[in-house]
Amino acid sequence: MGIQLQMAGTGNAFAKRYFNNNAIIHCNGYKMMIDFGNTAPMALHAMGIGMNQLDAVFITHLHADHVGGLEELAFQNLYIHRRKSKLYVPETLVDALWENSLKAGMYNEADNFVNLESYFDVVTFRDETPVRLHEELVIEAVRTEHVPLKPSYSLFINGNIFYSADMKFNRPLIEHAYHDRKCRIIFHECQFKGPGVVHTTLSELLTLPEYIQECIYLMHYSDDMESYIGKTGKMRFVQQHKVYDI
Repeated sequence: MGIQLQMAGTGNAFAKRYFNNNAIIHCNGYKMMIDFGNTAPMALHAMGIGMNQLDAVFITHLHADHVGGLEELAFQNLYIHRRKSKLYVPETLVDALWENSLKAGMYNEADNFVNLESYFDVVTFRDETPVRLHEELVIEAVRTEHVPLKPSYSLFINGNIFYSADMKFNRPLIEHAYHDRKCRIIFHECQFKGPGVVHTTLSELLTLPEYIQECIYLMHYSDDMESYIGKTGKMRFVQQHKVYDI
């Protein structure tokens, strides 16, 4: 049957109209989220999807719009659904995810909830190592530049679909995805204004050849997205909650 991608949210960290840029992968009843940011619980509620329906979450980096909802996910699963979600985390991020993002609110020595494994079934992996999440779903995380000295990962899904995390413009990687990996679907973050200090700008993406632009769905955009319709070359905006066959 193949797999489908559905954006729980398409907005950037500051968006108010759109939820945080987190995606759901559907695969024959299996549901996995790419990132779980501050607004993920609200997004799932709006979509009619319970947190107990998620089989796994895959983390790309540690900003709050990508991990800020994990505390609620853990607590709902623990106290309401009596289960654990599987959590896929690059090995370079797993310690900081607990020590710097989640420990303050989730450490509970009295009940022996003292680490990430108390709440999640944690799976760690190395860069550029394909990980099989389901019989029809394999994800490979590749390190991409976002904030200096902080690990961040973009993804190849089943080898030939590229999904960017927050990242600075990397033309060679995009060309590699298209020419070498044969990616014909590229989900890429997009910053409309200002220089691309830690994000990829629309103006940078517009320098790509039109044949590559035709493969790109823009995401992680700001609330003024509608004013840029018709100004994105051959690229399209990914729509929140729409299901895409990939």
